[in-house]
Amino acid sequence: MQSELRKKLLEAFTNSEQEYVSGQYLADVMGCSRTAVWKHIEDLRKEGFELEAVRKKGYKILNLPKSISADRVQLGLKTEFIGKVIHYEETVDSTQKIAHLLSHEGAVEGTVVIAEEQTGGRGRMDRAWHSPKSTGIWMSLILRPKIPIQRAPQLTLLTAVAIVQAIEETTTLTPQIKWPNDILVEQQKVTGILTELQADADRIISVIIGMGLNINQTEDDFPPELRQIATSLRAKEGKELDRAEIIKVIFQKFETLYMLFLEKGFYPIKLLWESYAISVGKEITARTLNGSISGKALGITDEGVLKVEDALGEIHQIYSADIELH
Repeated sequence: MQSELRKKLLEAFTNSEQEYVSGQYLADVMGCSRTAVWKHIEDLRKEGFELEAVRKKGYKILNLPKSISADRVQLGLKTEFIGKVIHYEETVDSTQKIAHLLSHEGAVEGTVVIAEEQTGGRGRMDRAWHSPKSTGIWMSLILRPKIPIQRAPQLTLLTAVAIVQAIEETTTLTPQIKWPNDILVEQQKVTGILTELQADADRIISVIIGMGLNINQTEDDFPPELRQIATSLRAKEGKELDRAEIIKVIFQKFETLYMLFLEKGFYPIKLLWESYAISVGKEITARTLNGSISGKALGITDEGVLKVEDALGEIHQIYSADIELH
């Protein structure tokens, strides 16, 4: 975990309008000696930050590391609470598992677990999720919304909208959402979302949202069996992307949508979600645990449940399924 002093240092760089930030100003903001400031600056250098120190002017950040460490993500992050606490790991079994533990230990809302590599990443229905090192974004977000338990699945759809908006802002691509939790670019999957609940009988303790984004993988990074169905933003954009910048934009978009959701309910999120949905108006087959339903996807209800009209005109409500587009 980062120290509070490191957070104050990064906030000072984030909020400064000046090209150089003076050592005395940093010492004042951090509430420590200039020697302590220098030690933190040296720690950033060891992490891969390139900093210039000029006498009587102060410090300037020249270049940033490619890592997605807490320091790298929080530099320039302008959110109120999403991502203000980051638990960063080089290699983990699963960010979801760590987030569950942190939640039990009382982690504040907006805490994020980020890893460079997951060895046991998983998607819906406990399927494996391929998470190679230093190529994607593998992270889990802890929320503590005061909403009824049955509304928790709406947060999956909200997350999908936030990620689509972030991809649109940081690339030239046109991502689409496949209900309930896949994000596609040109019909290939680039993102999966896994929402899990910690709850008592009548109230939510926490909602933990896992996000896996394929960012900088090349085709060779994917196992042969995934190459037709999965891709990365880099493969479609044609250049390497800055993962930390994408994370920051996701956090900012998510926080805006989440505050809107808590204030106005799901309806505004529903409208945004449907505008990005690949399946609305299309013929689909929904494979549920109880069998398959084929028909036209009409959109989602105000609760986030998928509506499918079959050949006889009957409308089915789908709560959980794998969707195949025709």
